[in-house]
Amino acid sequence: MTRFGYTLMCEQSDPRALVRHAVDAERAGFELAVMSDHFNPWLDEQGHSPNAWPTLGAVAQATESIELMTYVTSPVARYHPAVIAQQAATVGLLSEGRFTLGLGSGENLNEHVIGAGWPPVNVRHERFVEALDIINALFDGGYVNYVGDHYRVDSAKLWDLPDARVPIGVAVSGQQSIEAGAPRADVMIAVEPDPELGPAFDAHTRATAPARKVGQLPICWDRDVDAARTRAHEQFRWFAGGWKVNAELPGPSAFAGATQFVRPDDVAEQIPCGDDLGAIVDAVRPFAKAGFTDVALVQIGGEHQDAFLAAAEAELLPELRQHFS
Repeated sequence: MTRFGYTLMCEQSDPRALVRHAVDAERAGFELAVMSDHFNPWLDEQGHSPNAWPTLGAVAQATESIELMTYVTSPVARYHPAVIAQQAATVGLLSEGRFTLGLGSGENLNEHVIGAGWPPVNVRHERFVEALDIINALFDGGYVNYVGDHYRVDSAKLWDLPDARVPIGVAVSGQQSIEAGAPRADVMIAVEPDPELGPAFDAHTRATAPARKVGQLPICWDRDVDAARTRAHEQFRWFAGGWKVNAELPGPSAFAGATQFVRPDDVAEQIPCGDDLGAIVDAVRPFAKAGFTDVALVQIGGEHQDAFLAAAEAELLPELRQHFS
């Protein structure tokens, strides 16, 4: 059985709208709301990027049952892992146990803003492992002292912890990231429906196998197919670059330059555009076959969330559940 989530995409909506979308997504029947954690949008056309953490606090108070997750927060530069642990514990309390801390190694787009440069991938992985160890230690309770190659923690303690430990999810893309993250995590996060990721993660995770596995699928729902294709190209052509490239580009102007030759047809080949339920079912199917327990949909276009959520409640979620329950 596959559960379906909704993406609160900070790059395309202001914080007040995101809270309202979360409430509407819960009402529509989505079981999970994942939130991006960016400093910048991918492209200027998206036009937003509020801070995820106070927005999550507001969402936790405005909703009742929908699960929440960061998708994903990076602990390698912009945030110190001790601060992330405190934020996550607080949202865990405010949501009464509905929060999962999703973590990843980050993108230059968001992390360079503190002026410390963007480290090479091997250093990012080293920092990520240290950060996971620090966050786990703080979630264990008590005082934590830590001296690593990249991070230090001096007599830190989380004074407000939820009764149930906040689960940790890690974003993975291959064996190296699985071996580093899975033993320190409970949930697998991936954006590609690679059927090899799940078994490899289960072989290394500390979770009771099989672990929860959360994927993400962008779509551009619209009754007007041409309008959907145009909007998907305008706001999501960055998606064509792939994560190895996208992690390195420093800002929206760089993404604009890197994608100047991406055509609407190129985007539409990767992202379902329009109101064809069958096309969305076909796009979800590889995730289900790869063993993903959850798929979070991204509706492209901040001003098009209301129509999408209404259609999801009436048409899309019933159709998806018919195929994947």
